[in-house]
Amino acid sequence: MNKKFAVFLSALFCCFIGGMALVSLLLPKKTFSPMENRYLQKTPQFSLERVTSGAFMSDAESYVSDHIAARDLWVAMKAWSERLSGKQENNGVYFGKNDTLINRVDQPDMDQLEQNLSYVDALTADLSVPVYFGLIPSSAAIWADRLPHGAPTADEKGIIHQLSYETGAQSIDLYAALDAHKSEDIYYRTDHHWTSLGAYYGANALLEEMGLPALKLEDYARTTVSDSFYGTTFSTSGVRWVRPDRIDTYVPEDGLTVTGYPNGTAQPGSLYVPEKLDEKDKYSFFLGGNQPLCVIQTQQKDAPKVLIVRDSYSDSLAPFLTQRFSELHLFDLRYNLTSVKSYVAEHDIDAVVVLYSFSNFVTGTNLFVLGR
Repeated sequence: MNKKFAVFLSALFCCFIGGMALVSLLLPKKTFSPMENRYLQKTPQFSLERVTSGAFMSDAESYVSDHIAARDLWVAMKAWSERLSGKQENNGVYFGKNDTLINRVDQPDMDQLEQNLSYVDALTADLSVPVYFGLIPSSAAIWADRLPHGAPTADEKGIIHQLSYETGAQSIDLYAALDAHKSEDIYYRTDHHWTSLGAYYGANALLEEMGLPALKLEDYARTTVSDSFYGTTFSTSGVRWVRPDRIDTYVPEDGLTVTGYPNGTAQPGSLYVPEKLDEKDKYSFFLGGNQPLCVIQTQQKDAPKVLIVRDSYSDSLAPFLTQRFSELHLFDLRYNLTSVKSYVAEHDIDAVVVLYSFSNFVTGTNLFVLGR
């Protein structure tokens, strides 16, 4: 390489960097990335204390990264380069078989896990109604045969079984219920949630433990409401080469009264929210997405009332449970710090279910509310 060509390349590189910086500076700043389904870093707050602690530079780096021009293109190019180099993972997401993207599940902090289980047991001891406890395994556990060879992941089966023996609550064996149908589409390939079919098998596992009649899938007609769903795992991975998922429903919402409490005040809701299918986060089609409390009243007037302490997996589970309960009270501790014990007494709840995905339970920091 001669000197003139080296100077030309250096000048070209400097112009590219300078141009990217200028365009990034002039572009309107977004607060949310629909493609990545997350809020972007805000302008870093300057103070001497934050500079000396390193917090300012950390936030500044994140801000520049989040607001660079054509960010989605660079994220996708990084995922492609990882794949072309032979790697089977990007941003904590494995490139699995059958166009499946699977979140890596790390071995949990066992002290945190035991602490969270103690909150479940504290609730069980405080209530006069039965308490049921279930952990929903991730697709990394049930679809382990789709993982790249040798890909490390947590021993979810062993941990779930261990907790089921230790807890004073009545355990729901969701692992066995899902593992028996692992050849079916029980999880989304581009999202961490279970599909409506997976939720159906989960619902029957819960009903069986509670001594209630099982549901029969043949009693319902499957309706496909979207065939262009790309979930949060897709967003995190940077992958852009897999085919989209399909979202199905089975249970009609006729005769139901749904009340949501998105801001702490009662608002009319619905089991399904079709407008959400026009957004990136199509999974919020179920119940409209995350909210502190949602109450569903059904036509099963002689059936029990159940309170479910849950995460977003119960959004697609709720339609099936409307077939066996008179009322469903969906409690999300991430946004709702109300005493569960007081709520149970106030609303004459007949049973409580603590139902979490494995990943959310092992990392959850709000389960202390159960002990109030």
